[in-house]
Amino acid sequence: MHVEETRGQIARIEQVARVLGESLKRKKCKGMEGLIEEGQEMMEEKEDSSALDAALIAAAQKVEHYEIATYGTLCTWAELMGHREALKLLKQTLSEEEATDQKLTEIAESVANVKAGW
Repeated sequence: MHVEETRGQIARIEQVARVLGESLKRKKCKGMEGLIEEGQEMMEEKEDSSALDAALIAAAQKVEHYEIATYGTLCTWAELMGHREALKLLKQTLSEEEATDQKLTEIAESVANVKAGW
């Protein structure tokens, strides 16, 4: 489900660029690479543990929080510059990221953390 949502988010980013008359330049994000690497390490450490799901959720939430911070900033900038259409598109993505984070929290609190014994 999240993969399909991500495809929609990419399409919206492309639409924002078109609306603003900008071209996208793809660039690797070192911060995100670090979060992914850390998540992989957590998976390896908890591989045969009842805490694996909780560790996966923690890693995923770090990524979501990074995305929420990024989209929140972009929304603020779009608003300050009066880019209403871009703001609308960015807010939609921000809302999706916040909803995903909330779902992960609910799963962690109701199942994964309990299973891990935390």
